[in-house]
Amino acid sequence: MQTVNHGLQIHEYGGGGYKPLVDFESWRVAMLNGGGEYRAEKIMTVQQHNETDEVFVLLAGRCVLFVAGYGDDPEDAHGELLQPYKVYNVPKGCWHTHALDDEARVLIVENVDTTFENSPHHKLSDEMKLKIVEIANKYLG
Repeated sequence: MQTVNHGLQIHEYGGGGYKPLVDFESWRVAMLNGGGEYRAEKIMTVQQHNETDEVFVLLAGRCVLFVAGYGDDPEDAHGELLQPYKVYNVPKGCWHTHALDDEARVLIVENVDTTFENSPHHKLSDEMKLKIVEIANKYLG
């Protein structure tokens, strides 16, 4: 973080993976950057947040968001290729995961108290892992 004139705070993150940048009262802004553990072939689980919606905004690169509706079978997720600068809201309780290319930069907004403890994970079947890779390869190349 850099603080400049009049107390303005400037945050950036160029590393890989997820990093919270601003936490304030009940909300958080984070960056999710591509490559590494967010490649489709590394996806082993989907998650749901029990206490918050989660917002995704693609800033650069490509990202496929996989979503199964609230209470739906987490193995029945479909892929949505995110379009830059559109706001994608995953409602509380919706199973989801994401695959990113190496250049992807995704802005995330969620509750500040979003943790592994209030975000159950479901281990995917081998069949669903293959489906995710197939869909991601279609969109991400």
